Amino acid sequence: MGSGGLELPPGDDGQQGNSTDVPPGAVSLARPMNAGAIGPELDWDTDAWHEVRTRAQRAGRAYIWLNLVEQRLRAVVAAVLRPVYEPVHGDDWVVAAAGPAGQEWVQRAVAVREVSRRKGYLLDPADDNVLSFLTLPQLRELMVQHWPCFEPYVDDRRDVELALDELEVARNVVSRNRALSEAVLSQAERASARLLEVLGAGSDVPSTRRLPVDAVENLVGDRYADVVAVHSDRVRLLRQFPAEDLFGGARRVDALGIGLNLLVQNFSGRRLLRMAEAGGRVRLLFLNPASSAIKRRERELGIKRGELSRAVETNILHMRRVRSRLRDPGAFEIHVFDETPRFTAYLVDGDGADGIAVVQSYLRRTRGMEAPVLVLRNGRNGGRVVKSDQLEESGLFSTYREEFELMWADSRPVS
Repeated sequence: MGSGGLELPPGDDGQQGNSTDVPPGAVSLARPMNAGAIGPELDWDTDAWHEVRTRAQRAGRAYIWLNLVEQRLRAVVAAVLRPVYEPVHGDDWVVAAAGPAGQEWVQRAVAVREVSRRKGYLLDPADDNVLSFLTLPQLRELMVQHWPCFEPYVDDRRDVELALDELEVARNVVSRNRALSEAVLSQAERASARLLEVLGAGSDVPSTRRLPVDAVENLVGDRYADVVAVHSDRVRLLRQFPAEDLFGGARRVDALGIGLNLLVQNFSGRRLLRMAEAGGRVRLLFLNPASSAIKRRERELGIKRGELSRAVETNILHMRRVRSRLRDPGAFEIHVFDETPRFTAYLVDGDGADGIAVVQSYLRRTRGMEAPVLVLRNGRNGGRVVKSDQLEESGLFSTYREEFELMWADSRPVS
């Protein structure tokens, strides 16, 4: 007998599912025609699977940023308000800090904490406190209510509130597993990075002035050696990582390739000149425009004979003009090599523990502009993107830097 007073049909003992011998008053339960199989009306095609994976990837990135911000804000609130309220209210200091205005949401957090205790959801004893159960808007409310306490540590309240406003859209979408657009994700990432900086948790990696450390890179960087970005071609690289961001402010640039167009054609010669005059060093290693290797490359690309060699020669002449204006030409060196070119590499501050490199392999019948690009970061925490015990076997930056030095030693200077 069902809960509504209706009799369910009997099971399989003696009656088949398609039998018409159903007792009066019973409810007939329809059975699937093909048990265990999902019909085409419930299936997902390739586009549907691509869409849900895209949603999951965007939500995952947003969640990492939101998690970092929430943990940092929770730590800041605890550090500032606990010394004020705990001496008087003990473990109930969060309830006291919320005051009458926050009575409803803080009591809700207390109730959720008790349920989590009973059901064994508190896996870390450090989370067994009311503060761990407050949401981002509630942590914000505590900060706003007690702003005079936070003012000595945070320069601009408006910056904090604007960043939290921008995060609220992404937080609402992620918490309800809705679709997150690329624009909202980018806004959330920028707001999170800005908020972490304001709250004193910005990255201490020196190279972040030209390539900000990504939240995902922080978490899974050891899985991908020191590769922090991959672009399908140079156009997409320059769209997200302009030459100004790569070379601007550098103290050393080592470049190896056929024509070095990424540097020569996308960065001002005057900027290179100022870099060298300020004590920096530039070493440029071009493929010899008169070598047989460049003729083979022209045949690979299917271009007219001499076309590539003239382009390389033009770039070398431009760099020679820049060098001629220096009082110390030793700070700006130009060499050529005659070997078969295997890759192009731009190493910025590569002699330090925290350099940036852009690397492209040469592909047959594919121009350098169209070849895939790897962006490498030499390291953090003393020059390590990867864990220290994995550096020798998984770091790529040092491999290309060593190759550059070997080719530089075998090359010839350009007068």
